[in-house]
Amino acid sequence: RIEEQEEAIFREVVSFTPEPLPARYYDRDTTKPVSFYFSSLEELLAWTPDGEDSFNVALEPSECRQPPLSSQRPRTLLCHDMMGGYLDDKFIQGSAARSPYCFYHWQCIDIFVYFSHHTVTIPPVGWTNAAHRHGVCVLGTFITEWKDGAQLCEAFLAGDERSYRAVADQLVLIAQFFRFDGWLVNIENSLSPAAVGNVPHFLRYLSTQLHQRVPGGLVLWYDSVVSSGQLKWQDELNQHNRVFFDACDGFFTNYNWREEHLERMRGPAGGRRADVYVGVDVFARSNVVGGQFDTHRSLELIRKHGFSAALFAPGWVYECLEKKDFFQNQDKFWALLERHVPTHGICSLPFVTSFCLGMGTRRVRYGQEEAVGPWYHPSAQEIQPLFAEHRLEGDGRGWVKTSCCLADAWNGGSSLLIRGVIPPEAGPVAVRLFSLQVPAPPKIFLSLVYKLEGPSAVEVALELTTGDAGSCHVGGLWTLNAETSSRHSPRPLRVPPTKLARWVGRCGQQLRGGWVQRCYEVNLRGCLLGDLLVSFARPAGSREEASFVCRLGEIQVVDADSLLRPLPRVQAVTVSRVRWQRATSEEEEEEEEEGGAPAR
Repeated sequence: RIEEQEEAIFREVVSFTPEPLPARYYDRDTTKPVSFYFSSLEELLAWTPDGEDSFNVALEPSECRQPPLSSQRPRTLLCHDMMGGYLDDKFIQGSAARSPYCFYHWQCIDIFVYFSHHTVTIPPVGWTNAAHRHGVCVLGTFITEWKDGAQLCEAFLAGDERSYRAVADQLVLIAQFFRFDGWLVNIENSLSPAAVGNVPHFLRYLSTQLHQRVPGGLVLWYDSVVSSGQLKWQDELNQHNRVFFDACDGFFTNYNWREEHLERMRGPAGGRRADVYVGVDVFARSNVVGGQFDTHRSLELIRKHGFSAALFAPGWVYECLEKKDFFQNQDKFWALLERHVPTHGICSLPFVTSFCLGMGTRRVRYGQEEAVGPWYHPSAQEIQPLFAEHRLEGDGRGWVKTSCCLADAWNGGSSLLIRGVIPPEAGPVAVRLFSLQVPAPPKIFLSLVYKLEGPSAVEVALELTTGDAGSCHVGGLWTLNAETSSRHSPRPLRVPPTKLARWVGRCGQQLRGGWVQRCYEVNLRGCLLGDLLVSFARPAGSREEASFVCRLGEIQVVDADSLLRPLPRVQAVTVSRVRWQRATSEEEEEEEEEGGAPAR
């Protein structure tokens, strides 16, 4: 019988004359594709999607996380404002930046706002991909300022509804096309009575349209203009600005508040306290409760009154402190906030991470070094764990700390470094890395790739907790003890299951670079996966103090059956901006070789 065969069809008008690259989409010096913004209302209204825009479309849909953004738990918003924006992060395919800013405490935040002083700030796609991989909502910024901003606002707000709807429709189209989640609207100039009267209508229309076309979309309003049209920051939600709050999804307050402002806001906020984001300037400019390494003082009061928090410019740790100490300072900053920033759980499988930060001093693939040199590519960042430092109970000699490390990697540019000391009287030490709120499939496959540094003899094990313990049946696990009956330590497999050998053929073996892989297969019924932990214990019979340095290169939690299904086929591949070069004939090659010219 005759079988149908698919053919790849290429259509291209071949031209050997170089075409100039559009300045908006490509960096002038390197010709690399870049993220962009709009500086005027005319640019915004004139934009229509075309092929050049595809570079900026986020590839990662927002992952599921628990609790969802729609819950009424107070949230944490991070507003990223750094040196005007669009720095090394604008390069869509990455750059060779040596010491770039990198954010990785995603489990601590709910919303990421990319802020700049351009009229329409479209978040660079690398940030959107990294945030969505962690289930974090991403907003761009629509801002007007000074005299030019007032004129811009008059142009689209002072007329009839067609003008402000046209602007709102474009903002919705941009968010929908580039696959981010909404807008922070910041009008920082006075408005005429006609213009300010249309602001609530503009916000309501923008919010309604966004909700229809962008699932989970958000529109937030910044505390600036009041209902009279004056530019008059209130530092609170009150009767002068509540009309804007009522027309959108949330309100971002100015930064110079005191506890009495928080007390007064409880009335106007009503049942929407979680939709009020109390601003905290991490730079501690002007008259603030606490910023810099005292930011936790502000958050303590905000949470006391049940509001959400908006951290403005936490990149202070990068801009103002020593670059060589950036990672230590960023970890210190977020550790001080630990009690006030609730973390989140991952609620879908497969779950796989190599802990790569999306940057490094070299590129490694499965323990094999592929390239040496600095690189920075936010879209390549993988899911990051909870970072913490804990003192063990007792005399305080025992401790454990997690941090990221560029010195070695299993896959990408970095690994997770876990260091600690186990005193003689202490038992195994467990480090919680992730919270998984996932209904478990009947069989899961787990894998851990790690490396112990130095002469340490500690034993490393992967542990997990399960919920619904009354009806949850766990097979192939050893329960640690009766008091923690929902916490389990799987037995490592000496060899992988026959059906999974294709994917995990090196379980229990030494890998390249001194890495070791441990594999586990667990049967479950009626369970909810909970925390994922790594534990460290002294060898059996040892009573001496044990210190350890361990690098984690990869963790996988996968539905075992999913590994047996065929991968989806790649479809609808498009190629643009192809540079064609004339082929060299055999005669020309021979002439070049005879004449000593280098072959092309």
